[in-house]
Amino acid sequence: MPGGSSLRLAVYMAANHGSNPRYGEVAAALGTELGRRRIGLVYGGGNVGLMGTVADACLAAGGHVTGVITEHLAGLEVVHRGVDQLHIVATMHERKAMMNAMADGIITLPGGFGTLDETFEALTWVQLGLTQTPVVLLDVDGFWDALFHALDAMTDAGFVRVEHRNLARRAVTVDEAIELALAPLESLPAKWVDRV
Repeated sequence: MPGGSSLRLAVYMAANHGSNPRYGEVAAALGTELGRRRIGLVYGGGNVGLMGTVADACLAAGGHVTGVITEHLAGLEVVHRGVDQLHIVATMHERKAMMNAMADGIITLPGGFGTLDETFEALTWVQLGLTQTPVVLLDVDGFWDALFHALDAMTDAGFVRVEHRNLARRAVTVDEAIELALAPLESLPAKWVDRV
């Protein structure tokens, strides 16, 4: 990226704003911090919901934004035409694969089915050794509590190994999320071990 860091983080999130104003506040703070640090944003290419909030905040802070969107979604006119780079791909799988390949780490904000799909596919790829991309869920006001309880239940039931459970990293602030997303899988900082 001209004039900036070569680091890029993918951010997965909702294409709507959700019911809690804090979701949008944290999304804006994340986009702003990525722009301030000159860490490139890779995201789903939309101009709506939390997606648009993160992209607009990153751009306003001087950051570089790459959008990856499917032909179907672009046809629904939800595409963000103000980003620095825009890739329009044929399928959702191609979209996820491209975003993952471009990213040094992944941060997940609150969202629904699509957000979970993206996050768990990324985690599964790491579990299978196909990628080494750290995945962090940014927990806004306890949004991800139930999910982490479910992950613990899967682990307790013997369906998920402890080392794989720990691939789903948890952060409660923007700074924590960025730090964890950029920390290589084999070198999780000691201060985070009790948080995963």
